[in-house]
Amino acid sequence: MLRGVDPLPTGPDGLVCSAKGCRAPAGFDLQWNNPKIHTPDRRKHWLACADHRDQLRSFLASRGFLRDVQPLEVDGA
Repeated sequence: MLRGVDPLPTGPDGLVCSAKGCRAPAGFDLQWNNPKIHTPDRRKHWLACADHRDQLRSFLASRGFLRDVQPLEVDGA
C-alpha cells in the first residue's frame, strides 16, 4: 500500500457504490481527506456509481474534503 493512500473498499459484491442503500457497481473513485485530521497526502475513498457520483462529489466538495474524482479502472474490463 502506498503511504497515505487507503486501499479501495471492497466487499462480497466487489466494488459497489458508497451511497447509502446503493448496491450498484462503482464506476468512480472519489478521493478525499479531512484536512483537520488527515495529513495532506492522505487519501480516503468513496466509490460511486454514475447515478450517485455528483451527489457524493457535492457532499464532499461542500465540506472542503474532495481532492479528486477518477474513473475506476478494473482489470479485465
